Amino acid sequence: MDIFTALQTAVTGLKAQSYAIGNISGNIANSQTTGYKRIDTSFVDLIAEQTPKHEVAGTVLAQAQLTNTLQGNITATNVSTNMAINGDGFFVVQKKTGDANGQPSFSGANLYTRRGDFTVDRDGYLVNGAGGYLQGENLDPVTGQVTTTGPVKVSNATLPARATTEITYTANLPKTPITANSPTTGSALYRPPAAITPAPVVTAVDGTRTDGLQIPAANAADFISNSIAGPSLTVYTESGAPLSLTTRWAKISDATAATGTTPAQPAVWNLYYANTSSGTGSSTAWTNAGTGFGFDLAGQAVPTMPAKVTIANLTVDGTSLGNVVVNIGKNGLTEYSDATGKTTTNILSQNGYTKGDLNSVAVTADGKIVGNYSNGSALPIATVGLVRFVNPDGLKPESEGNYQQTIDSGVPLTGLQGSTVVGGNVEQSNTDIAGEFSKMIVTQQAYSANTRVMSTAQQMMSDLLNVIR
Repeated sequence: MDIFTALQTAVTGLKAQSYAIGNISGNIANSQTTGYKRIDTSFVDLIAEQTPKHEVAGTVLAQAQLTNTLQGNITATNVSTNMAINGDGFFVVQKKTGDANGQPSFSGANLYTRRGDFTVDRDGYLVNGAGGYLQGENLDPVTGQVTTTGPVKVSNATLPARATTEITYTANLPKTPITANSPTTGSALYRPPAAITPAPVVTAVDGTRTDGLQIPAANAADFISNSIAGPSLTVYTESGAPLSLTTRWAKISDATAATGTTPAQPAVWNLYYANTSSGTGSSTAWTNAGTGFGFDLAGQAVPTMPAKVTIANLTVDGTSLGNVVVNIGKNGLTEYSDATGKTTTNILSQNGYTKGDLNSVAVTADGKIVGNYSNGSALPIATVGLVRFVNPDGLKPESEGNYQQTIDSGVPLTGLQGSTVVGGNVEQSNTDIAGEFSKMIVTQQAYSANTRVMSTAQQMMSDLLNVIR
């Protein structure tokens, strides 16, 4: 390398270190920018053609090195619509271009960002601090079906009432139920007197039944004395009017072991619900659900017991709910011994509700925006648009924390694949102030050393010119 080459190399060194100090400056300036990814600097040597025996140092080129794969700290904000991605991935956003006839219009071009400080604007759309409108799918809270795809909107529309159509119930029925008549009769079984007309139905486990599904009010006391309390819950009509549903369990027969040619017989229980809170005479007080529930000697449900039972035309206090399904699932009911002789309820819920107003929203780990309503319902109202890239550092940076897809980044892949969304939080900048100051010192020293090379080369040339003189 001659003196002139040394000068040229020192100049490239000055340019490279100037580029590096610019990146460091930008990182420090954005140390508090939500979701900002710092830009590091990589240096590449450029060597001119040379022979193996005459190798010389080359010039240097500075290049930007993105750090999109390095996550910043996640910090709580207590703003429910704020979001942070824990792991790989980006939010999909678009820019607003204007308003037409009172409706906002958007660019249609997707951008990708880690900036999740989303809040609700005047139109109900979720927008971050850089003006990026979150994309995703808006859902019908009643059906869960997608209504629109595009900007996510938090709707304040009233949630309509929903009639109860399904009850989820699991429990343990005592092997020996203790009823009001048990201490005097010694019997835990419901054995009504012959005077009851029609007699309460004995429903077989295979679903067949006889006549006599109702118990009249005149015989209600006898029924209650020979049965145990079942689940009680509030159900709803189509208009959202609440009804109190009360049930009781009556054991019809005990399980028996197989003897000789006689096969084993399961224990059979029948479920009844109260038709009215007050009734007299021949008016119906209790109605059989219409399906037998069978258990073997070990207390396990028999294979023929259905996982779902439909109560036809369920009517309470003169109001019909129509057909209501009782979902007990596989082995949701058991018949194990219990010293109390009472029913032990494990799960009890129903899918009806009265009308509700939106009180607040929350974000789930899988990217669902859930609306919390005044009627106690928590239903998904939107799905957040989330993507990932094979090469995140191949994205093209834009201003305001946004990135564009490039050939190097690959196409956006939908979903998180192991990452999670943290609601009520934001991701901080991944800039480390201490690290940036360390790089600044090194860069400054390198810059000063390059200037010293230039001054030394200039002095050498001056000395050479003085020799000629």
